[in-house]
Amino acid sequence: MELYLVQHGEAKPEQEDPARPLTARGREEVHRVARHAARLSRQVAEIRHSGKLRARQTAEVLAEHLRPARGVREIEGLAPNDDPRKARTDAEAAREPLMFVGHLPHLSRLASSLLVGDPGREIIRFRPGGLVCLGKLEGRWLLQWILTPDLVRADA
Repeated sequence: MELYLVQHGEAKPEQEDPARPLTARGREEVHRVARHAARLSRQVAEIRHSGKLRARQTAEVLAEHLRPARGVREIEGLAPNDDPRKARTDAEAAREPLMFVGHLPHLSRLASSLLVGDPGREIIRFRPGGLVCLGKLEGRWLLQWILTPDLVRADA
């Protein structure tokens, strides 16, 4: 079982636009990562996001390329300061590959909770538009790989 954790793409500063949509660069970087993940035949049953505009836009771009069977939907428990326990429970109950699109510090706490059981230990440095793949093997979550926009060529 795979779980993909994605930090939303680069967003406009709150002073410029309080809704914080993706910047043109942020959108382009998410497209690059999503195209690359699709070429790697990454299968995702559903993409879940926090509901904040930047996370929804990121999820929609990812869905264009990955075509999740059950689509994209907003869920509670993925906002920046949410307790990672709800998302962890959802991940543990999943029987198909899922993708969570969210924010820091939540994603960092969730990854640490899954990997080492301590949400307070930062063990993965997330990047805007970056994708982290965790795999569950014999009841344990393991880091499989990380793909960031700077690892994918602009023409890829």
